[in-house]
Amino acid sequence: MSELEALTSTTPTEDMAPKNADVTAEAFSFGDPIPVLDRRELLDYVECVQMDRWYEPPVSFDGLARTYRAAVHHSSPIAVKRNILTSTFIPHPLLSQQAFSRFVQDYLVFGNAYLEKRTNRLGGILSLEPSLAKYTRRGIDLDTYWFVQYGLTTQPYEFTKGSIFHLMEPDLNQEIYGLPEYLSAIPSALLNESATLFRRKYYINGSHAGFIMYMTDAAQNQEDVNNIRQAMKSAKGPGNFRNLFMYSPNGKKDGIQIIPLSEVAAKDEFLNIKNVSRDDMMAAHRVPPQMMGIIPNNTGGFGDVEKASRVFVRNELMPLQKRLQELNDWLGEEVIRFEPYDLGLKSKRN
Repeated sequence: MSELEALTSTTPTEDMAPKNADVTAEAFSFGDPIPVLDRRELLDYVECVQMDRWYEPPVSFDGLARTYRAAVHHSSPIAVKRNILTSTFIPHPLLSQQAFSRFVQDYLVFGNAYLEKRTNRLGGILSLEPSLAKYTRRGIDLDTYWFVQYGLTTQPYEFTKGSIFHLMEPDLNQEIYGLPEYLSAIPSALLNESATLFRRKYYINGSHAGFIMYMTDAAQNQEDVNNIRQAMKSAKGPGNFRNLFMYSPNGKKDGIQIIPLSEVAAKDEFLNIKNVSRDDMMAAHRVPPQMMGIIPNNTGGFGDVEKASRVFVRNELMPLQKRLQELNDWLGEEVIRFEPYDLGLKSKRN
C-alpha cells in the first residue's frame, strides 16, 4: 500500500466508532409480590411480647378491628354467624342477649372473648358482662387480666383474680391468646378494599385513569402552549375541566390527540380483583353465599337456600355453640343454652 493510500484509508478507528457502542439493553421489573413466608416467620419467634405487667397479643387487635369493616364479604359472614347464634340463644338472668351478642362478636373478630363475673359483697353472682377483647390483656402470671386503655381519664387496671372467663381460638405458636380463623384472608380483604377505593377515585375522576395530550401541530406562539398547560394544571376537582378551545389554522387532522391511560384495562381488573378476593373471603368464613345476599352470576343459582342454611348451621354454628358453652363448665351453672335452629317454614306452609 502506498503512502497516499495509507493516508486516505477509511478503516474505522476507535475515534470513529459510534458513540452509543456502550449502550446496552437492560430488563428490570418492579412491584414484585412479597411471599407470605419471606422473613415474616421471624414474628413467630417473638410470639407475645411482655409489656409492663401483661402480654401483648401476637397480632394487632386494633388492626383486626379496622379490618372488620374493610370489605363487605368479610364483615357480612361474621354478622350472619353472630345473628344466628344470638337468635337461638336463650337469655339468662346472669347473661342478657345483648351481652351475649357482644361476647360472640368479639370471639369471631378477635379469636378471644371475655366475660367478667361481677359479684356482690356476699360473693353471689350479679351478672356476666363482656369485656372488650380489643383492650383486654392477659397478665404475665396467666391468671390475672388487665383492661388496657389509655386516655385522658382512663388508665390500665387489673380485674379481680378469678373473675374473668377467657374463651379463645387456639393458636399454633403460643397459648396465651387466641387468633381468628380468617387471618389468611386478610390480604384478600385489604385488596378488595383497595380496589373499591381506587374505583371510587376512578369514578370521581370522570371514569378515566388520566390521559396524555399529544400535540404535533405548531402553535401560533409559545404563549398559546403555556396557556393550554396552565389550563390543564388548574383543572382540579371532578368536572372542572370539561372543554378546551384550541385554534390551529394550519393544523392537521391528528395534530392534537387525547390518549387515555389504560381505561378499559382498569375496568376489567377491578371486576377480577373483586371476584377473586370475594371468593377467598367466602372460603375463609365458609358461609353460603345465598345467606349473605350475593346475587348468582349463573342461571342455575346457588341451589336451595333452606338446605344450605341447615348444612351451614350443622357444620359451622353447632361447633361454635359447643365452644361457647365452655362457660357453663367454668361457672358451674348452665348459663348459655340454645334452642334448636328452625327456619319456621313448616308452620307457614301449613
